Amino acid sequence: MGTFADDTAIFATHADPTTASRNLQEHLNTVENWLKKWKIKVNETKSSHITFTLRKDNCPVISINQTVLPQVESVKYLGLRFDCKLNWKEHIAKKRKRTDLKVKEINWLIGRNSNLSLGNKLLVYKAVIKPIWTYRIELWGCASKSIAAVIQRSQ
Repeated sequence: MGTFADDTAIFATHADPTTASRNLQEHLNTVENWLKKWKIKVNETKSSHITFTLRKDNCPVISINQTVLPQVESVKYLGLRFDCKLNWKEHIAKKRKRTDLKVKEINWLIGRNSNLSLGNKLLVYKAVIKPIWTYRIELWGCASKSIAAVIQRSQ
């Protein structure tokens, strides 16, 4: 079981959720002291607490600057959508939606009625669409075949 505080990017892991949260809170306290020392403010409203586990256990609450961080089921971090079970279902659904919207935007350029050659349409696809769904694929590419098939069908 691991817990993760977004925005501050602190991660603690332990089999016991109470111990994991206590370790995370200790690290957050250290970060809080460092921030005070260097007179840096953190935006607590952009921070959240997520627990990565397949169990039903909930971790105790954690806080930074006396603000309790809300526990969430999924969080966006560096362009990736992490869910509490790390199955990538939500991330891939968002990728599919984004690629579908982009295809609709450039359909006039790569669609059937376009005067571009097939080679040029392929270049446009590789330059515009492919980077959307391949971004950080080394992380989410390990998703189950049924979930990854969602993105495959949109190709």
